[in-house]
Amino acid sequence: MHKDENLNKLKPGLYCVATPIGNLGDITFRALETIKNSDLILCEDTRVSKKLLDKFRIKKRLISNHKFNEKKNLKMILGLLENKKIISLISDAGTPAISDPGRILVNECKKKNIDIYPIPGPSAVNAAVSISGFSDKYFFCGFLPEKKIELKKLFNSISNINCSIVFFVSPKKISKIINNLKDYFIDREILICREITKYHEEYLRTSVKNLSEINISTKGEITVVISENNKLEIRLKELEESDKKKIKILIKKMTIKDIIKKINNEKKIPKKLIYNYCINLKNDI
Repeated sequence: MHKDENLNKLKPGLYCVATPIGNLGDITFRALETIKNSDLILCEDTRVSKKLLDKFRIKKRLISNHKFNEKKNLKMILGLLENKKIISLISDAGTPAISDPGRILVNECKKKNIDIYPIPGPSAVNAAVSISGFSDKYFFCGFLPEKKIELKKLFNSISNINCSIVFFVSPKKISKIINNLKDYFIDREILICREITKYHEEYLRTSVKNLSEINISTKGEITVVISENNKLEIRLKELEESDKKKIKILIKKMTIKDIIKKINNEKKIPKKLIYNYCINLKNDI
């Protein structure tokens, strides 16, 4: 094994340090050494981060740096970094700047040529995908949009990507989006991971079609993985019966051009496929 004799001699710069997503035992030795040797630690909630530091008997200055104040903190933090200080950026759980605060600071450091170092570690996304049995090629959505129209727009744009789909959602919200999931992912399998690595962790496996039949607790945090679409290639070569029925109704009141636009926007079905079916219908009329 490679031994880094300069482990405790960190270079000045910003360190994005991954912290446990639940079980504190998942923190890495390198993450602990980085935090111990930092001049300052930026965190979301000082109360949450203090529990982690207390667990490992680390006494360092913590500064709250969340989405409501990270812009306000920029000048002070950048000043310290330009004076060759070592600053660790952590979130309440997981990796900072990924569905968590930090991206604004990282981008400002890029502009000022301040060194940024990743300290990898626990990840709810990788943990969930690793036990899903689905494709290891995945699209990560982060937290789902709050507005229904934005949610539909997202699902529509990713439903034809043939890979696993991963997103975060609150337990209280998942029951409200079941119909949306069925609209876009009806033929797929789904894994719901609740409270990953924590005492009450739970993993529910079912099909999107049967999602309404399972009982999902309204407590904790949820990571969802939807399987790849094995039927996608077939669907891109021929229309489904439901699409044919819809076109038969639309052909009586819309132009072929408008039908193609409508169906393609809704389901991303190849325009040529829709056009050919419309022409065949017109010829049969």
